[in-house]
Amino acid sequence: MPSNQHIVERALERIDAGYVFPERTAAVEAAIRGRLAAGAYEDLDGPALCEAVTGDLQEACPDKHLRLLWTREPQSVEPVDDDGGRAAFRALLRAEGQGIRRVERLEGNIGLIELSRIATAVEGAGAIGAAMELVAHSSALVLDLRTCLGGSPEGAAMWCGYFFRDDQVHLKDIYDRRTDTTRQFWTAGHLPAPRYADRPVYVLTSGTTFSASEDIAYTLQAHGRAVVVGETTRGGAHPTERHPITEHILVTVPTGRTVNPLTGTNWEGVGVVPDVPVPAERALEEAIGAAVRRVEAPPH
Repeated sequence: MPSNQHIVERALERIDAGYVFPERTAAVEAAIRGRLAAGAYEDLDGPALCEAVTGDLQEACPDKHLRLLWTREPQSVEPVDDDGGRAAFRALLRAEGQGIRRVERLEGNIGLIELSRIATAVEGAGAIGAAMELVAHSSALVLDLRTCLGGSPEGAAMWCGYFFRDDQVHLKDIYDRRTDTTRQFWTAGHLPAPRYADRPVYVLTSGTTFSASEDIAYTLQAHGRAVVVGETTRGGAHPTERHPITEHILVTVPTGRTVNPLTGTNWEGVGVVPDVPVPAERALEEAIGAAVRRVEAPPH
């Protein structure tokens, strides 16, 4: 079993090699090595070690994606199996129905889709399309992201693509440190289900809403395509890779930076601020009421 010092050293190596802002890694390393020298991590078990190191990492560099994670299921530590956590994430999505927790037609012909994760645009395309097919003829849509923990940036772009008329909308850019390249994301020319471009959309958020789910809320809000209802989100905007340090400890390293072409920035550290701020537990009721009023309003 690797010592706690060895675990922390390995995590620092990964952060130094991959973190999207290399100019910040020296401060991170100095802070964590200072805690190591003080014996702060010596007697901690795995979960407590992850919690302590994560707290110190985020104090030195306020990035909610920068952390150590404890996982009950053992992970392969073989270098050939290290794919940044992508295979494990795809398996999780398959076990969770590609992150689609609920699809309903509510009274007043209001559609509801609740997501727990944001699936990939490849494996998740069919499930995303099936959900959108079920609400295709609703009068308004509520997209519930209050318990959504994030996922795929490509999947977030696919979800957003349903709410615009064509493939001419520039959704975001992602800068990747490893390749020193910037990738543009636009609405797709073809989608598996009908677009939902001409009716009201409400996005529900909470303090739990994170990462790629924030991407959806932020992008639709910036384009004026949805009304965000609920609480300010957690504030994690950096695409991330996960690397196993031991069979049960992963280090998550933000390797990219998202930039919205309209705002020139993102939601990192500040979250997505709702258009209609209400406690998360009241957000669905508030959105349904607003949707019904809007649908029933006489045309101008």
